[in-house]
Amino acid sequence: MSDGGAPGAGPAAGPADIPGAVLLGGGRCRFRVWAPNARAVQVHLLSPEDRRVPLEPRERGYHEAVVPGVAAGARYRYVLDGGAEYPDPASRLQPEGVHGPSQVVDPEFTWADAGWRGLGLADHIIYELHVGTFSPEGTFDGVIGELDALVDLGVTAVELMPVAHFAGTRNWGYDGVYLYAVHPAYGGPDGLKRLVDACHRRGLAVILDVVYNHLGPEGNYLAAFGPYFTDRHRTPWGDAINFDGPGSDEVRRWVIDNACRWITEFHIDGLRLDAVHAIFVESALHILEELGAAVHECGRGLRRRVCVIAESNLNDPRLTRSVDRGGYGLDAVWSDDFHHALHALLTGERIRYYQDFGGVDDLALAWTEGFVISGRYSLYRRRRHGAPSRDVPAPRFVIFAQNHDQVGNRALGERLTHLVGFEALKLAAGTVLLSPFVPLLFMGEEYGETAPFLYFTDHGDPALAEAVRRGRRAEYPESEPPDPQSPETYERSRLKRGVAREPRHRALLDFYTTVIRLRKSVPALANLSKEPLDVRVIDGARVMVARRWRGDSAAVATFNFSAAPATVEAPVPAGRWTLLVDSADTRWAGPGSAAPQQIDSGGTVRLTLAPWSFALFASGAGFEGRSS
Repeated sequence: MSDGGAPGAGPAAGPADIPGAVLLGGGRCRFRVWAPNARAVQVHLLSPEDRRVPLEPRERGYHEAVVPGVAAGARYRYVLDGGAEYPDPASRLQPEGVHGPSQVVDPEFTWADAGWRGLGLADHIIYELHVGTFSPEGTFDGVIGELDALVDLGVTAVELMPVAHFAGTRNWGYDGVYLYAVHPAYGGPDGLKRLVDACHRRGLAVILDVVYNHLGPEGNYLAAFGPYFTDRHRTPWGDAINFDGPGSDEVRRWVIDNACRWITEFHIDGLRLDAVHAIFVESALHILEELGAAVHECGRGLRRRVCVIAESNLNDPRLTRSVDRGGYGLDAVWSDDFHHALHALLTGERIRYYQDFGGVDDLALAWTEGFVISGRYSLYRRRRHGAPSRDVPAPRFVIFAQNHDQVGNRALGERLTHLVGFEALKLAAGTVLLSPFVPLLFMGEEYGETAPFLYFTDHGDPALAEAVRRGRRAEYPESEPPDPQSPETYERSRLKRGVAREPRHRALLDFYTTVIRLRKSVPALANLSKEPLDVRVIDGARVMVARRWRGDSAAVATFNFSAAPATVEAPVPAGRWTLLVDSADTRWAGPGSAAPQQIDSGGTVRLTLAPWSFALFASGAGFEGRSS
């Protein structure tokens, strides 16, 4: 068995080894493709004139040629052994769709972000969005039109769901088949560059969601070229990518070069790696370690801070541990446990993975450690799961009350807006934003978007489209999921921004803005650390009290996860404390605050909290009285 990290696989390809069609100047273009399954490869140029040019075989199954008379815009396919023709596995653009020819692209772009150096992980407040449904235009330029509103909200990073080319024009993006090509429906490569440049001008970092665990089913011709996939492993979505078998060195190179290209050519600040638990590697050097090291090296070469964030359901602290401590050296990991603990408390749901959660103690553990199921028995999995995460620094966890998965993977795409009352929406926001972790908001969450986020596709293959419909119905037998292929399903998922102008929704937006501002301005809240942190659950009540401090700045938040008012003796250190925010305040369309404006504590304080509410108090430096 080949060790995927064998010498020679190396980091990202150098300039002479970049796969695909690369313009060299003087009307010349280098075509390079990894096709070990073929003895002979030709590039079939379809425009501006029809001609075929043979590529020269190179070591390890590469084929390459420098072809004169080729400019940006030329369309081409590769011909394998004089027979079938296919698009380029490293295509930069697929203007006619996944089955059409590839197009040569000029990567030149006039950037205005020369002074941009990126953000530290602890400074990230992430806003996740789907380009197609975020704006009426459904494009990168449409996103640009909303960036000022995101700056006013206070977020510091935009996370884009995948933009690699997928079948059709409507898709979440996780069915991408051309990892190097930016989908033209969104605006193509120049559109993405305009968006990144616009974000950087406003001080916003950009994170891109990338998928390296599988490729989509339609338009996926990679197996004709070489062993890009393996039957030794299987993902829930199809064949696993070959990261550890024969030929895996070059597959790794293809993936790592793709990752680095987002950083170098597109100035992306971070990558979110989708479902790394479905990346299977039986070799000493894991692809995640190799990829993370290469991306960080790219960032250092550009003198920019970049990050690699993993999504995983394994609750494995090794993902973010340093390599010298036996980890993979990634920067952060999504904590689904934080979401599950919060969601179970707010909704009362106990189906599927929510059966492992439900108590305030679970949320307190998530606040303290990051993972909840960290080596204990999981009812959902019927076995022990995870490992302790107490030693994982707080900024290495990304947490959320909603995201594309937790909303869109419901049968009817319900947001929290549809599942809980208005007061619980504010409580959820406070639980996430006042935590010591990196928070993520899902588009529209900040004003209580009422449109669902449904699962939608646009497959051209009728048999595949029907298989997707059947799969959705089988997954949710208790419901009738909307037809993923219907354009109406896609349109229903588009944000209805007019909602944000209605009084209660406007109040919610003001509330999010206020809490984000406090998170940034109060030193105790801006300090992302598990050490100056004390989280307790009040016996006999669904109330959690969390205290955070830094130097002479301290903050105490009391959360009531009950439909009834709660009067409790809260542990609050001795001294004078000022109320910064009560989520029940009428200012935010609440029933009215019962919390005092100031408290003088001798060690405990008797507080009354409205149902589904929280109150935040602060003492010491770093605040100017009440939040108003």
